[in-house]
Amino acid sequence: MAGIIPLTMPKFGLAMTEGKIASWTVPEGARIETGQEIADIETTKITNGYESPVKGILRRRVAAEQQDLPVGALIAVVADASVPDSDIDAFIAAFEAEFATGHTGEQAETAPEPLTLDVGGRAIRYLETGREHAGTPIVLIHGFGGDLNNWMFTQPVLAADRRTIALDLPGHGGSSKDVGAGDLTTLSRAVTGLLAALDIPKAHLVGHSLGGAVALRMALDTPNRVASLSLIAPASFGEEIDGGFIAGFIEASRRKQMQPVLEKLFKDKSLVSRDMADDLLKYKRLDGVAAALGTIAATNFANGRQQEILSGRLTELRGLPVQIVWGDADEILPVAHAANLPAGIATHILPDSGHMPQMEKAAEVNRLIADLVATADARFQPT
Repeated sequence: MAGIIPLTMPKFGLAMTEGKIASWTVPEGARIETGQEIADIETTKITNGYESPVKGILRRRVAAEQQDLPVGALIAVVADASVPDSDIDAFIAAFEAEFATGHTGEQAETAPEPLTLDVGGRAIRYLETGREHAGTPIVLIHGFGGDLNNWMFTQPVLAADRRTIALDLPGHGGSSKDVGAGDLTTLSRAVTGLLAALDIPKAHLVGHSLGGAVALRMALDTPNRVASLSLIAPASFGEEIDGGFIAGFIEASRRKQMQPVLEKLFKDKSLVSRDMADDLLKYKRLDGVAAALGTIAATNFANGRQQEILSGRLTELRGLPVQIVWGDADEILPVAHAANLPAGIATHILPDSGHMPQMEKAAEVNRLIADLVATADARFQPT
């Protein structure tokens, strides 16, 4: 029906099949704006704010709080005040009837799955989406102890109009647990090798924490392969780091030990779920993980200090579009590391966000990445 816009349960990451409205933050009848947070959506992995993709009047909240719903199910309806309630009722009934015929099954069948490639004798797991789109791809590089799922709120959005690849660094996720010396050069060469194996000559790099240092290392070593750099709370910008987080992550063997360690990643501690802690503990029990993490930590964060500082070399990038994104409440890497950077480096400090702004402030981070990618493409477009 004309003038009626459905809002549906979003998909946060590949593993999400259902979610529930933890709480609505705006009432029925309220006028909402694009990007305004209107609800908190809870999954087994994490709770995240749901930002409206449209503007208008929230005419009907279809999903009740604490009601489990599959991805794609109708949660609300936006429509102008002139649309009769009877039309809203008819729209909801028709949507739910059609959805019940198997819409969720079709979605599940088309969900992309991670793949693995041999890169220099190491298996590297990656997830590729948006392959149908032209243009320079975006590559997403996670931080210490993370994996490609750290981009669950980022990759689906960027892949709407851009080929996007998230990978597991050596020692992490489904990649080989052989990390060599565990230094930034070894890790960055794994990224370069994956791009070569995928026949990608140049990419926009997005790196978080340790992944930010890896991305910067790659840009310094192979500048012709990098189109832009978006560095989110990057390592290698100063010596200070919460060494207790690194040690705690490596040493935790039970949920009650892992939970407070993971809470350091977020301003909103409630985002850390039991499943999140349990999943990480399962990963840590895999053969080779403990040694791999220990090697990376000893090489990069010995004695609770960062060992390789690269921020002073940003001037060597010679016009490469670079931006820094940091949460103002980061407990792992001090936001002060974003101060006094060279001219031309755009810096964005996001309020009410910890070390994982790509999760706590997903919409803003996604916009910043997309904007820099567009700017970089326009700058280097042949005339």
